[in-house]
Amino acid sequence: MEIWDLLHQAAPIMLRGTGYTLLFALSSMVGGLILGFILAVARIVPWKLVHWPAAVYVSLMRGTPLLVQIFVVYYGLPSVGIEFSPLMAGVLTLSLNASAYLSESLRGAILGVGKGQWSASYSLGLTYIQTLRHIVVPQAIRIAVPSMSNTLISLIKDTSLVSVITVTELMLSTKEIIAVTFRPLPLYIAAAMVYWFLSICFEALQHRLERRLGRAHQ
Repeated sequence: MEIWDLLHQAAPIMLRGTGYTLLFALSSMVGGLILGFILAVARIVPWKLVHWPAAVYVSLMRGTPLLVQIFVVYYGLPSVGIEFSPLMAGVLTLSLNASAYLSESLRGAILGVGKGQWSASYSLGLTYIQTLRHIVVPQAIRIAVPSMSNTLISLIKDTSLVSVITVTELMLSTKEIIAVTFRPLPLYIAAAMVYWFLSICFEALQHRLERRLGRAHQ
């Protein structure tokens, strides 16, 4: 079978897998941002009972392999009565993992906002929460865009790991085609090109967003 004929036949299945890859990446990014913001705030508040659990969580998620986390959530938790579908387990694990990295990006960005901004807000009568919400966070998001975009690009590649729990994303779709055609090299290269293309697209969106936020800040 010619390579182009092979890729033509594989395209519909790989495109479906690519859809699941994007679903996993974007869903996990949203979940990771929500939890990551909570963790970032918990890491900067002066209350140790809030700060230390958040710090331990971030250290744990960043210090253990994502593959092990997937196994714990999908294969380990059912032993204590907590069970998820493969799709839900994949999104949940990726969200939990991404939240640790995003929290550090957001925390660094929040701390990067000048102390004068806080002082000026307090002098206007704003509370800590109001200052964080209306003054600091909008500026921090602009600072954190590059690192958050890098996390999203990493998520796109990390979705390949959820194939181990039978989620038919791009990598598992590719493996299924290989099992029938016995042509691994061109199909793995094609999958790599799809991941690369998705990364390039999101990098372009990142640069466009940075320019837009930069103009808005001027």
